[in-house]
Amino acid sequence: MPAIISTNALGAATSPNSRIGLGLIGCGGQGSGDLFNLMNHKEIQALAVCDPDKIHRDNAKAEVEKRYATDKASGTYKGCDGYGDFRELCARKDIDAVVIGTPDHWHALAALEALRNGKDVYCEKPVTHRFTEGQLLYREAAKRKAIFQTGSQQRSDTRFRMAVDIVLNGLIGKVKHVEVGLPTGNGTTEEGKIAQEIPPTLDYNMWCGPSRLLPYHKDRLHWNWRWCLDFGGGQLMDWIGHHNDIAHWGLGLDKSGPIKVEAKGFKFPERGMWDGPIDYEVLSEYAAGYTVSISNKNPMGTKWIGQDGWVFVDRGKIDASNKEWIHESFDRGPIKAYKSNDHHRNFVDGILTRKECICPAETAHRSITPGHLGYVSQTLGRALKWDPVKEDVIGDAEADALLKKVICRGDWKLT
Repeated sequence: MPAIISTNALGAATSPNSRIGLGLIGCGGQGSGDLFNLMNHKEIQALAVCDPDKIHRDNAKAEVEKRYATDKASGTYKGCDGYGDFRELCARKDIDAVVIGTPDHWHALAALEALRNGKDVYCEKPVTHRFTEGQLLYREAAKRKAIFQTGSQQRSDTRFRMAVDIVLNGLIGKVKHVEVGLPTGNGTTEEGKIAQEIPPTLDYNMWCGPSRLLPYHKDRLHWNWRWCLDFGGGQLMDWIGHHNDIAHWGLGLDKSGPIKVEAKGFKFPERGMWDGPIDYEVLSEYAAGYTVSISNKNPMGTKWIGQDGWVFVDRGKIDASNKEWIHESFDRGPIKAYKSNDHHRNFVDGILTRKECICPAETAHRSITPGHLGYVSQTLGRALKWDPVKEDVIGDAEADALLKKVICRGDWKLT
């Protein structure tokens, strides 16, 4: 195995003997999947993993060392280190890039720590849990000139890119309305008011981190944290970074957003400890005159409806009013969306070339902003006027303050 040379020291991995030292923060299914996919690229060498759950941490560490067993036996690989505190991992000089696969409430703090330590970042969607976190994150990435990839992997899928090209080239005519379909929320009868015994392998205080220290219940952790608004954003925020991200891509709004947002038809669980909405609609108006509906009542996927036709796309599906448009060989026009056929490879190439990835931090932040605004609209019971340039709620100080409220427990701080 080639010697490990820091790409930060090189400025980019220009030496044929260099490897990108990689660390993982958050060793659950998605984070570990990202790490193992990135390890398939010869330029990558995984050096460390971090998780407050020792079982997840040890499983990821064992899989990494299994992948490098031959190199470890020959002495060319020293092994994979495991940490319970992400700050220790980020401080390592031999780690050039970090994957963040934590629950949403940790995305900003972990990513900011990595950026401030000179790392490039691959962060799962939604890029942050709170609106202000997203602003801080994309500005920090720009300041550091860091390579940042968000795990909105649909952008690296041919069908989604074809649909976007159809819209960008005006084949459907002037856009009138967009339907973004997301999943229906989840409920539980478990109240979670009485704390269960915390497993000895879990640092639960660290797991909660900047969010409230709720009574421990196993169904608030791991996959199910998504339905708890202290840790995730329900199905709305779990999926808005996928299908609304594609909607914005097709509308050319990677650095912009709506001018008005209103929450409609939110229905929350009547009981139980999961408090994300079951049903929901976020209806947005845009300066170009069209509306976007983000709802579990819409068919799963993204559908742009124009004056001259429509196009719909979902995972494994694409359809249009004119079937010629969706033939891969069809020339959809001179405007070509950013092409990536492998989301993880796109991140590796970004590190090597310093070319911006297909879903950088600001793009991801803008894609989920209607969701943040939707929650504020639901809480206050009124529509919000939005300035997408200044990123301010217009004429509603209460709503703007609620949107930009920073929530950090204890000594945790974003700045």
